[in-house]
Amino acid sequence: MTRLRLLYGLIWVILASACTPSRPVAPTANERIYPLNELEHFIDTANVFSAADMASPAHAHLFKRAAGYQNADFKPGAAYWIRFALPAPLAHDEFRLIEFYDQTIDSLEVYRVQKDGSMQTLRMGDHHPFVQRTFRHKNFEIVVNPQTDAGLYYFNVRSHTFADIRIAYRTIDRFVYYALNEYFLYGTFYGMIVIIALYNLLAYLAIREIKNIFYVFYLLSVALYAMSLDGIGFQYLWADYPQWNDRATGVALYLVIVWAIIFTRRFLSTRTQAPRWDTVLAGLIVARTGLFVIAWFFAPQLFAFQNLDIIPLSIIFYTGIYVWRNGYRPARYFVVAYGLLFFGFFVKTLVYFDVLPFTILSHYSLHLSFVLEMLFLTVALGDRIRILKDNRDRALRRIIHQHEVNMQLQTKVNRELEQKVKERTLELDEKNAALEESNNKLEKQAQEINQINSLLDLDNWKLKNKVKEVLEERLLDKTMTYEEFRTLYPDTMACYRFLHELKWHSAFHCRKCGNAKYFDGASKFARRCTRCGYHESITAYTIFHGLKIPLEKAFFIAYLAVAGKKGVTLESISQELGLRLNTVWSFKKRVMERVEEQASRGNRPHVSRWEQVILISEENAEGKAGGGTKHKPVAEWPQG
Repeated sequence: MTRLRLLYGLIWVILASACTPSRPVAPTANERIYPLNELEHFIDTANVFSAADMASPAHAHLFKRAAGYQNADFKPGAAYWIRFALPAPLAHDEFRLIEFYDQTIDSLEVYRVQKDGSMQTLRMGDHHPFVQRTFRHKNFEIVVNPQTDAGLYYFNVRSHTFADIRIAYRTIDRFVYYALNEYFLYGTFYGMIVIIALYNLLAYLAIREIKNIFYVFYLLSVALYAMSLDGIGFQYLWADYPQWNDRATGVALYLVIVWAIIFTRRFLSTRTQAPRWDTVLAGLIVARTGLFVIAWFFAPQLFAFQNLDIIPLSIIFYTGIYVWRNGYRPARYFVVAYGLLFFGFFVKTLVYFDVLPFTILSHYSLHLSFVLEMLFLTVALGDRIRILKDNRDRALRRIIHQHEVNMQLQTKVNRELEQKVKERTLELDEKNAALEESNNKLEKQAQEINQINSLLDLDNWKLKNKVKEVLEERLLDKTMTYEEFRTLYPDTMACYRFLHELKWHSAFHCRKCGNAKYFDGASKFARRCTRCGYHESITAYTIFHGLKIPLEKAFFIAYLAVAGKKGVTLESISQELGLRLNTVWSFKKRVMERVEEQASRGNRPHVSRWEQVILISEENAEGKAGGGTKHKPVAEWPQG
């Protein structure tokens, strides 16, 4: 509250000073300022009169004083002719200056009436290079030379935007004193901007808050805007490019508004604190950028409508108040800063409409408001960091306190757990002892069960062998049915294993080159010679080579043919195996031919060995299965 009272007092002093009228000094004093309503002037809206016309006695009646003239009555583009006579004659060695304050005048033509009746012409303005001025000063000065001048001057003022036509008539000493102090204040003003910008740049490097960078850009934009208004920019930055004067103020003001909105959104955290106003601010950036593009490329005259920027500044100010009222403490200095800026614009507007008199303080009210705004925004940034630090410290203290409480609770819980662990350990020891005793009993029982299982496995193995022996005896006795036969040869793989054992139980010998080395062939149980690549399938050189029926069924047909079981007809075999009669007859015929072949060699059919019927002899290999090797039977009867 104390700070706010001091702020209100400062505003009241500034307003009182701004409202104090400037008293005209006497003609004999060192300075007097003449506003346009105190000067004899004529407005040439058609720009048809020349200096000679205006200086002729026939047009002397055109020059009149307009006591009711106000700045709002200014007509852009018209030629303002001003006739100015010295209020008093000067001594022969006394020199004075006539100065125009407004640096934004496009063209200022000065016609000095000489004592010999001629007129000397001077041309200046912000549409002319800076080097053409009489003094290297931001304002326009005309030297009054009593030795040559007759004391009468005609001025032609033209400007495409508002020009504050105000003439200061002062001594050289007064000008030097005033100019030095003015440039000192400008140096202080821009020096403060540079210092505050460097401070925030260093703050960004220290804390990495992007809002500090946005504030630096805003400060630089304010500096550029002030320099374009003061004429300092034309004097020091773009002195050789006078055409830039028509756009400099508009560009700088655009940058001020855009960076002010960006900084506001970041500083006030409007995305979370005021989402609706955040959307409005984002829309203002888009709209202001669109207006700037239109003015730059299509309608440069739009740069003159600077009063429209009061809208985004008002929204920024209201957004700060809204966020502050919602409890966001860092916004308080932000509101004060933009309140001061609004006050500066307000005073400047009152001076423009002649509500307040023109004084030094009112003339520089905008600069003063910018300085105060920058200071308060810098304080706001620091205050925000302080508030965040306080919140962090409070949160840290709460964390430490909570940590201490947690440690106490943890110590208490640990004691209880230790006690429960001891109790539980005793219980577990007792249960482990009981479990160990149970495990010993289970191990003994497992050993007994393993012994019983071993005996059962031995009995089972003996039983299976006994069954197999019985089946083989029945096979030799030629009394086995197809279901019984499938016990030995249930599928094709069992038949393949039997043929594999029958053909290659001892060793493999290639039927082409006699090589004994091989690797697996492309089909099941096939072999391929490693030397010549000869491929021999499992059914090659057997009576089963090239069959189109299941191998296990062919085995049974061969068994019946070899066994010569009586009472078994082709029709019964066909029905039992599910094969066509011709298929059964064809394969049985092949087997019988093989049996007769063995009988012709001295073997009786009913005692022919199983393998002798299956394997084709080496001398009969050609034309049947592609040849074969001599083979010694490995078993008296096929094994399943």
